Amino acid sequence: MHPCAPHGDLPPAGRSTVTATSNAFADRVATFFDEYFRLDPVSASSIGDHRFDDRWPDMTDAGRAERLAFAERWIAELRGLDVSVLSGDELADRDVLLLELDAARFREEELGEDRWDPLNWVYLMGGGFFPLLAREFAPLATRLSSATGRMERLPALLDAARSQIVGHGDRPVSRFHAETALKQLPGIEELVGEAVTAGESATDDAARADPEVAALLPRLHAAAETARAALSSFGDHLRDTVIPAAQGEGRLGPDLFAAKLRHTLRIDLTPDEVLERAEREYAAVRSEMIRLARQSWTVWKPDRPLPTAASAGSEAAAETETVRAVLDAIAAQHQKPEDLLDFCRAELGRIEAFCRERNVLGMADEPLQIMWTPVFLRAFGGAMLDSPGPLDKAEKAFFCVTPIPEDWTPEQVESYLREDNDRMLRLLTIHEAVPGHYLQGVHANRCPSLPRTILWSGVFAEGWAVYVTQVMMDLGYGADDKGLMLNHWKFYLRACTNAIIDVKIHAGSMTEDEAVQLMVEGGFQEEAEARNKWNRARLSSTQLSTYFIGSVAFWDIEVEARRRAAAASRDPRGASAVPTQRVVGGLGETPGFVYRDHLESVMSHGSPPMPILRRLLFD
Repeated sequence: MHPCAPHGDLPPAGRSTVTATSNAFADRVATFFDEYFRLDPVSASSIGDHRFDDRWPDMTDAGRAERLAFAERWIAELRGLDVSVLSGDELADRDVLLLELDAARFREEELGEDRWDPLNWVYLMGGGFFPLLAREFAPLATRLSSATGRMERLPALLDAARSQIVGHGDRPVSRFHAETALKQLPGIEELVGEAVTAGESATDDAARADPEVAALLPRLHAAAETARAALSSFGDHLRDTVIPAAQGEGRLGPDLFAAKLRHTLRIDLTPDEVLERAEREYAAVRSEMIRLARQSWTVWKPDRPLPTAASAGSEAAAETETVRAVLDAIAAQHQKPEDLLDFCRAELGRIEAFCRERNVLGMADEPLQIMWTPVFLRAFGGAMLDSPGPLDKAEKAFFCVTPIPEDWTPEQVESYLREDNDRMLRLLTIHEAVPGHYLQGVHANRCPSLPRTILWSGVFAEGWAVYVTQVMMDLGYGADDKGLMLNHWKFYLRACTNAIIDVKIHAGSMTEDEAVQLMVEGGFQEEAEARNKWNRARLSSTQLSTYFIGSVAFWDIEVEARRRAAAASRDPRGASAVPTQRVVGGLGETPGFVYRDHLESVMSHGSPPMPILRRLLFD
């Protein structure tokens, strides 16, 4: 997910006007990334630097020492720069690099996830193979040759995994993460099989066979067998050695979570402050949902009286019953499991038409494929957007929807589909595709700043998707659909509950029952969705807070932009023309404020941490 500047005429104030130059700072940035990619070939592949596509990073102790030395050396150089000679954009890039290096040092020295979270290794392997097979950045023979090289080197990588997955300091290997890694490991063998199938398919017709692939095929077959054997042996090691000795579920604890949160958000917020903000917004959103549910009661429940304190036992019970009943009626309108992708594809067309009609922002021509989530990424469930890197700008983005597990009961399937009902899929398509992650990624890849596109901020990316969904509602998307707005607030309420459970699980002692109760009874989610989120919250840490905190930061920026526009206008009210938000959004018209200009200005700076974005826009 990487954003930036659109096509158009002269940019409005605040839009990035950086151009690629060959000055001394730009040369040092280029040198930095050359070294960075050599140390992390898998990241290089995802970004679009394909010089190292046949290699893995060195995950041994020696490799860690080399990465730490790299970080220390560049931190010293960047801190030693004379900032008085740097432009505003160069200073932003320097600060992005410093923040990333500081976070990298924290990950290596303090967090040490590759030593207690075996799932990290599954993601590393999947990230090494998937882009080589999915994106057509080079001829098939070239990409298969790189995949073959990684297959041949897989035994060495997994030898390093065996030596590293022993715990970190007094933190044991997480049993829950290890068990999940074992379940996801077959997804890597599936990718190996896809490479072999691609090679065989390119040579099965003698008349049209690719001679370079044909020449590679014997080596590819041998490498695939090597990889399969290494994966099988590693699976045995997880099952027989790692899991029996593993403990717990990977909760970070208050101190480590606070430290990781600081490096994830790159905003000066403590866990307690995140929790306080999320709980305050949670209460406000629930109040809005109660108001809307009562207002639309006769539409969805024409034959049933509105619940009251007398009928439900208390006012709170009546409020919850009202919202739940309306949401239940809306949730009954959902797709069959096999039709989920087609529904999202059709909805994408409707969303793009709305954006063009309302001049929300410019659309993109870069390819987007809606597909089932690859097996190795299914542990998190839900949906995701995998954008091409900034050096692979013309390649496909993938909007991935996780299919329903084959071993689920009919009750679980129905619960899942009710959660991802037709209205929720409409919102999900905005969030993941347009004008959410996909469109933001396209704009980001047009930004000339390498640090702000390559080292993109997850808070920016996730916050943008939540924020711009509300913008679409404010601009009238789906205004004729009486069930959409209530589901939208439920979708936003999920961002609030995400942050709450993230903090309370990793910095507290929240139990599964408590988390599910908050999501189901408080957040009106279906139980299947809540159980999945409980798993995801334990498998990850701090990421679930990025949706809410990023969205809040984007609204703070919009309010400031509106106030400045109003103050610069001839409107006698000046900055006071911007009203106070009742929940979030809903600000109406502001003199001098044009949404398209604002949104494209925000996206023109890459995906920097939010304080740096604010500085670029307003300083």
